[in-house]
Amino acid sequence: MHNMQNKITYNKSKSKILIRAANWIGDAIMTTPVIRAIRKNYPDAHITLLAKPWVIPVFDNNPYIDEVMVYQSGGRHAKGFGTIRLSKDIRKKRFDIAILMQNAFEAALITFLGSVPVRIGYNTDGRTLLLNPSIKLDKRLKKGHLIDYYIGILKGAGLYDAGRELDLFISDIEKVEAIKIIESYGINIKTDHVIGINPGATGGTAKRWFPERYAELAKRLSEKFKTKILIFGSSSDYELGETIKQDVCINLAGKTTLRQAFALMEKCDLFITNDSGLMHAAAALHTKQIAIVGSTDHIATSPSSPNSVMIRVPVPCSPCLKVHCPKDKSDTDYHVCMNKITLDMVIEKCEYALKKSYKKR
Repeated sequence: MHNMQNKITYNKSKSKILIRAANWIGDAIMTTPVIRAIRKNYPDAHITLLAKPWVIPVFDNNPYIDEVMVYQSGGRHAKGFGTIRLSKDIRKKRFDIAILMQNAFEAALITFLGSVPVRIGYNTDGRTLLLNPSIKLDKRLKKGHLIDYYIGILKGAGLYDAGRELDLFISDIEKVEAIKIIESYGINIKTDHVIGINPGATGGTAKRWFPERYAELAKRLSEKFKTKILIFGSSSDYELGETIKQDVCINLAGKTTLRQAFALMEKCDLFITNDSGLMHAAAALHTKQIAIVGSTDHIATSPSSPNSVMIRVPVPCSPCLKVHCPKDKSDTDYHVCMNKITLDMVIEKCEYALKKSYKKR
């Protein structure tokens, strides 16, 4: 009877649905196939996304979402009484269904306190009793890609998926603005190769290929293809960009919004990056990219696009998932996962990708 009641609720054509978004840019992008699937399952529903401010740009222009509800974790919804306020805000909306992309206990708690009758999520983090239904996590999903992990939430609830392709929607206005930004630096978008590099990565240095190698890579690509290189990143990557740029790069780190970065990446003929949120953005945009991966789980978070080439050298200590390489800098195997990825390896893949680009002219 319990399952039958849920099935009846699922079939309500005018359901009000709340999706609790993931908290990191890369993870948020990897949930977009689920959002598309929810719309396919409920074409007439009103779908609201609950997200923290820094990931909301991922969902701008997304046609499968009707409304965005801001999780003001640094203000009105801060831990403590803020959790109660958020639950009250949810209750006022009278949602029929909540689908939890985030696995945290709090995600289930706020929808339970928010009186959402159907609360769909994995039975992790001690939250089984707060969910209705509680989806048993198939252990095999933990060994696969995160996209399939997220899609598993839907399948566990008896809903069908809508494929694995990632979504990131760039408006016509954003595309025009991106062209203007690129051409303002003397790059002719019709004749020059537009190349981007993303030398930073959130969460420490372990995921970063060495700055001196990025600098030499930029120099050689600039000489070979007679173009400037765009450096991407947040404001915290600005100094890193300055150490790399020499006279061949344009340091855009911290100078663009996230949406501007997405639009600029879409115009790139090639994007070279560490494992990061922008790596998943490039995959969603179908931009040709070279992804340099060392300490992270290449099975779970590899870029999901046929236009993405991942460079990784297997070593015994990877994936370690550490913030910084745990080896001492004096050790010969310090940061070995990145050290074994040579400049020539990356250059070879870049040149092959750019030679296959028929944008030229």
